[in-house]
Amino acid sequence: MTNVNQNEVVIESQSITVKIQNSTILSDLNFKVAKGEIYALLGGNGAGKSSTLKTFLGFNTPTSGRAIIDGRDVSQSLDMARSKTAYLPENATLYPHLTAKENVEYFLSLADINKSLEDIEAAFERVALQKDAWERQLQTYSKGMRQKTAISLAILREAPIFLLDEPTSGLDPVAIDEFNFLVKELASSGSTILMVTHDVYGACQVANRIGLLRAGELVGEFEAQDNHRIDTEQVHAAFAQRQSS
Repeated sequence: MTNVNQNEVVIESQSITVKIQNSTILSDLNFKVAKGEIYALLGGNGAGKSSTLKTFLGFNTPTSGRAIIDGRDVSQSLDMARSKTAYLPENATLYPHLTAKENVEYFLSLADINKSLEDIEAAFERVALQKDAWERQLQTYSKGMRQKTAISLAILREAPIFLLDEPTSGLDPVAIDEFNFLVKELASSGSTILMVTHDVYGACQVANRIGLLRAGELVGEFEAQDNHRIDTEQVHAAFAQRQSS
């Protein structure tokens, strides 16, 4: 496992094993994500990617080991962990019959967070959601626009940690580039990002480090080099080898 300064660790999987009935979903999973880092868990279907995120969200309870958010065990500090975490599922859970503004205002009110109209519009501008869409219902939006709306909500909640589940699945190339730019901008501003994906190329483009997940186990890690990119061919070869073994 790559060395990470423990003082900077925000997300940590400490030997997590999750068993559901007779199935082992995660097995002795260890990794760390530092403040301002983008860490991608890469794996195929059934590798345990979404189960890892669910464990950090408190929906899966470790059979052994600990899921740590900002130095505290999620299972013992669930409210704290969720208050610090923004979760973006593969399909953002927003109301299609409401506008972007209405969605954001509604979900902020549920969290008892007061933000001005200027704050909301500034968040939309930060994620590059076009102005002529702010008053349109989300049922007219592309998937990329819905994701931008969800991220603007996370920004307004001031969540310092982002958990992203297959964030570029179903996006066109332009939307993927826009999303990757936004994720990098969030990280450069101090946000910590854990994303799970099956997209080798996309992970190599955006992540500082990649963990290779197979059958719930971390079987390799890769780190960005001097050109700030991870060697796509190296990761792809390892990914293909692990999937076929």
